[in-house]
Amino acid sequence: MDLYDSGDRLQIFPEENSRMRREVVQAEMTSEPRGAAKGKPQRDLEEEVDELVHLYGLEDDDELGDEFVNVNTPRIEVSEYSPYMVARREAAMEQRDWRCSGEAAEAEDLSFGGWGSEGQCQDLREAYRYTHGRASEEYECYVIPEEEDEEEAADVFCVTCKTPIRALEKVLDEHKEHEVTPLSKALESAKDEIHRNMYKLEKQIIEMENFASHLEEVFITVEENFGRQEQNFESHYNEILETLAQKYESKIQALGEKKKERLEALYGQLVSCGENLDTCKELMETVEEICHEEKVDFIKDAVAMADRLRQFLETKTDVEISAQPALEDQNLDFSDVEQLLGSINTIPAPSAPVINPQAPNSATGSSVRVCWSLYSDDTVESYQLSYRPVQEGSPGKDQAEFTMTVKETYCSVTNLVPNTQYEFWVTAQNRAGLSPASECAVYMTAPSPPIIKSKEVRSCEEAALICWESGNLNPVDSYTVELTQAETLGASGVTESVVGIPTCESLVQLQPRQSYTIYVRALNVGGPSARSEPATVHTTGSYFRLNEQTCHPWLTISEDGLTAVRSERRTLAREPPPSNTHFTRCVAVMGNLIPVRGRHYWEVEVDEHLDYTVGVAFEDVPKQEELGANCLSWCMRHTWAKPRHKYEFLHNKMTPDIRITVSPKKIGILLDYENSKLSFFNVDISQHLYTFSCQLHQFVHPCFSLEKPGCLKIHNGISMPKHVTFY
Repeated sequence: MDLYDSGDRLQIFPEENSRMRREVVQAEMTSEPRGAAKGKPQRDLEEEVDELVHLYGLEDDDELGDEFVNVNTPRIEVSEYSPYMVARREAAMEQRDWRCSGEAAEAEDLSFGGWGSEGQCQDLREAYRYTHGRASEEYECYVIPEEEDEEEAADVFCVTCKTPIRALEKVLDEHKEHEVTPLSKALESAKDEIHRNMYKLEKQIIEMENFASHLEEVFITVEENFGRQEQNFESHYNEILETLAQKYESKIQALGEKKKERLEALYGQLVSCGENLDTCKELMETVEEICHEEKVDFIKDAVAMADRLRQFLETKTDVEISAQPALEDQNLDFSDVEQLLGSINTIPAPSAPVINPQAPNSATGSSVRVCWSLYSDDTVESYQLSYRPVQEGSPGKDQAEFTMTVKETYCSVTNLVPNTQYEFWVTAQNRAGLSPASECAVYMTAPSPPIIKSKEVRSCEEAALICWESGNLNPVDSYTVELTQAETLGASGVTESVVGIPTCESLVQLQPRQSYTIYVRALNVGGPSARSEPATVHTTGSYFRLNEQTCHPWLTISEDGLTAVRSERRTLAREPPPSNTHFTRCVAVMGNLIPVRGRHYWEVEVDEHLDYTVGVAFEDVPKQEELGANCLSWCMRHTWAKPRHKYEFLHNKMTPDIRITVSPKKIGILLDYENSKLSFFNVDISQHLYTFSCQLHQFVHPCFSLEKPGCLKIHNGISMPKHVTFY
């Protein structure tokens, strides 16, 4: 219900009178008094009327109208005075603003021509009643005499000071720089804020009621838990009631005090909750009372009430339960009756645990999982696991020991060295003492990841030879090669494994013209190692590198292993000493071709003015002889003596009589194990040069020689040209 628009309220604020009142106030502030224009000093209306009444002896207002009839008196003007008066009562009383009706407002422009007329007497009577606070039948209002200067009703609200003010005070007084808002808007804002706070207050009341209900439930739960706890103590002490009667009573008393303390705390919270509820209800009632007040009083009280509501809502209410319903287990002191209970509660020291052998795949490169067991009748509080590394020649001596305390019958031991044996033993412990140590068991960590030798990896169209280093000081049991086919059309990308490899190399069968990613793992009793760094293998043609261990000292092999260079600076005054591993007389080097039967093809880029030899040879070819000078090598030699090119196809110092008219810049070599043939081609013009029929009873190696300074560049891992497939 709107308290300010009620139909029961006396309608004494006509809009027309309000408008006329504002116009009169403005006229009084801007115009000169009419009496002053005639040279007469302006006097207060009350003093004027009092003099006239006293002069004619009309102190009784009832005689005022009759006495002034037909009496000639000097003419006075009253239009210069305000047609209303504002009375100010005591500070504790309410202020009310009464305005005249429309007929009274029109009288301010009237002037009396003489005192003899009835209208003049009526005007004088009304002026007298205005000044003395008497009721007027014509104007139907009550004017309270003003003790101080008249004051206009507030019509705006100062946001800075939070108080209602007049519009003129905003322009002239201390509120000039303050923020103001219309009174109606401030009223609506105050109402909205009160409604919001009331909503929050109602919500908080609901929360407090719920919290009070929860406190009651906790109160009951504490009672129930206490009862159960009491029963547990009773059942526990009944077995030795005669001996522990005194301790039982003291423990019950202690629990009672604990109960009392918690219940008192909960009761205090209940009381506090009730007080908060009472405060909330009191605030609600106060708000309702304020809502029945007048606008100006309401807005003044609403500001204070809003602040009070805000302060109350900002006050943090403790909704945390001060005492939990659960009671902690009580520690009982049986020190004085241990002798009585010893015969009943004696627990023997545990037996020695039995440590289990290492389970497969139970270790990583830096940790192992150790397990053990114990007899079922033993009572154990904890275990102590000890270990130390095992070294050959002096096991168990001069080694640092480490001990760990655990609760379970297993433990994961970390920060260990890969591929290393450790000796473990365990003991059990309870209140009675420590058990004997178990038998020692040897556990081993998993190996470190192997290291693939990328420079020694060789491949052809059907297989690849993978070589690696163990990466471990101690030997491992075996290796596993994992290969994943690259994700291409028709490729599944599934990882395949070759297991149980005893050495550090493996020949893996692959699909032609594919790409593979290769990984290697090492295995021992502890489990597999992590994957090695990957290596990529392509099965497009044969791929190999030059073997630096067979290289003549005068040759330099490039980093990629595919180029041999002989320079003038590397030419020594005398030949190096003989050797069975590398060439000493012939400035040559051998390549590591994959040991796979089938067809292998590679190309050699040469200079037509360079003296070189290319071909194949067995691994045990004499390193002090020229290539092609024995039965263990098959080669093509080129020598240049300006302007003639000489080509020889040598095997056991023999060569056919063949003339080559176009000097090749790139030589193709086809090794065919199945047909025991070795063919040479001029790649640029697709010309077949010569084919050896060889007795290849074992695998051969590509070989290359430079008789003069220059370089040879090898191209391998390429597809076989079509013209080569016919040979």
